[in-house]
Order: sequence, then C-alpha cells, then structure tokens
Amino acid sequence: MEYAIIRTKNVNELRKSIDRAKDIIVVEGGDDKINRVALENKKVDILLSPEKGRGPDKTHYRNSGLNQVLCKLAAKNKIAIGFNFDDIIDSKDRSILMGRMMQNVRFCRKYKVRIVLDCFGKYKKDKKDLAIFAQTLGMTPGEAKQAVNFKKINEEIVKIIE
Repeated sequence: MEYAIIRTKNVNELRKSIDRAKDIIVVEGGDDKINRVALENKKVDILLSPEKGRGPDKTHYRNSGLNQVLCKLAAKNKIAIGFNFDDIIDSKDRSILMGRMMQNVRFCRKYKVRIVLDCFGKYKKDKKDLAIFAQTLGMTPGEAKQAVNFKKINEEIVKIIE
C-alpha cells in the first residue's frame, strides 16, 4: 500500500494530484477552498489537519476549518478527518490549536465522521500515548482506540506530493 499526502494551496493542482494518486489519498487541509474541494471528491480518504494555518478565531466560534456543511460532505463521501500530532508538537500556540481540534472532534461526533489521529511526519509516538491525547481532545476511549488504529500509516511508505 502506498499513501499520498497532498500538500498544495492551489485548487486545480489539488484536483490533478488527486486524479494522479493511487491507493490511499491524504489531503492536507487548511484553506477553506482546499478543505471543501477535498471533501467533495470521493477519491480522498483522509482530510488531514483542517484547522492548520487558520486565521484568528471569531468572537462567537473558533475558526477550526470544519462546519456542519463540510462534516455532512465528509460523512456522505466516507472521508475521515485526520489530526496530526506533529502539529501540536511544532505549534507555538498549542492551546488555540487544541481548542480547534476539540471543536472538530465535536463536529465529527455529531455528524458521524470517522476520525484518524497519528503522527504523519517526523515524530514517532506510541499508540497508547496517542490514545490518551485523543481522550484529551474529548474522544471517548472507544473513539480514541478507533482513531489511533485507523490504518498503519507510520509503518507504510509515505509519498509526499507537493
């Protein structure tokens, strides 16, 4: 199995990369347009870090990258929402990022969207540590176990398309 992590800021490049990719497709989110296009495409398997690179939070809600419309699209197209533990380690504003992740966990639970939690980069963490972190984000122990055991991404070849 080969995994493709697609990192781009251009919607047209994203569509072309999704069409070229094989097997499991992981799209790194962040921008509203990128998140929307990734969740509309049925070939995508995981939208990774929709809360990444967002602007400041609004007065009455967090700018977390997900809303009810995007969660309904993810549930309809069977796309999982991924949380990258490496983002927490590298972040300067961990509290803001974790608050956005917590909001996204609540959205995913409400709309029955599958959640993935893993280290998609340079750091390696034990599954037990990741499950405890998932519970810190507000997941139940059962949800945390499912999120950590989604697929063994760290043990497979990761191909990065930029």
